[in-house]
Amino acid sequence: MAEKSEGAFRTIGELSAELGVPQHILRYWETRFPQLKPLQRAGNRRYYRPADVALVQRINRLLNQEGYTVRGVQKLLAGGAAEPATVEAAVPPPAAPLPATADAPTTDRKALAQVRDALARLLADDAPGHL
Repeated sequence: MAEKSEGAFRTIGELSAELGVPQHILRYWETRFPQLKPLQRAGNRRYYRPADVALVQRINRLLNQEGYTVRGVQKLLAGGAAEPATVEAAVPPPAAPLPATADAPTTDRKALAQVRDALARLLADDAPGHL
């Protein structure tokens, strides 16, 4: 079978095969992401427009490659914000290597506390009930 052009509508079966995502997952995503509204014709047959395909690809990438939760992706899509390139982009860069001095343990604690606080903020943003 010949591959469809990029601008052609896709059925749920075609999109499922293209992304390697089961059809029931695509239907589930429709219930979780109000932005995803494929056309439904006679017999409730779904047709994904190019914009729908791009959105499904983005959702798939965020969930299955970048490790976002459904709630995290919902927040990204609802806010219209661009996602960070990686999770590491949201964490502050590590401090320079510490000199071996008597106050090194105190400095280590401060650096660790900063990392802990940054991780806590990231986790709080993705926690259930924080939509």
